[in-house]
Parts: sequence; C-alpha cells; structure tokens
Amino acid sequence: MMDVLHFAVLTMLLATAFFAIWFKGLLPSAISLSMFSLMMALEFYILQAPDVAIAEASIGAALSTTIYIFAIRACSKPRKAGGGDKQ
Repeated sequence: MMDVLHFAVLTMLLATAFFAIWFKGLLPSAISLSMFSLMMALEFYILQAPDVAIAEASIGAALSTTIYIFAIRACSKPRKAGGGDKQ
C-alpha cells in the first residue's frame, strides 16, 4: 500500500513540476510551485519526517507562494506615463 502511495505522490511531483514550467502565465506557475511544495511536504510526512514536512508546508507552500503572488501583482500594475511622482 505504501509503495502505491509513494508512486502516486512522486507522479504528482513530476506533474506539478512540469506544469510550473509549461504554464505561460506567472500566477499559474506560482500556484503550481505551491502544489509542488505541498506534495513534497506529503512525501516528507510519508517518509516519517514530520518536522521537515511542517517546515516545507509552512515556508515552501505558504510563505513563498504569498511572496510570489505579491511580487507578480506589484510588477503587473500599470505605471503612469510621466514616470513617477513629480514634486
């Protein structure tokens, strides 16, 4: 049973890594990287390393994804034609 679960998680890891590269948009790629981190956390938990799984889930999936999304939104805001604030 555990071999089937390992195979399923590793297959999902490959799929999410492929989609992170394949997507053209930055937001879908960031979400795919988040799913990759969640699959890694699940694999660490299956391998009986719960402390590493918690760190991967909190930092890799939650914090990094939040930073990516904020950066994507900040870079995609339209700029003024004048270049910036003039005093």
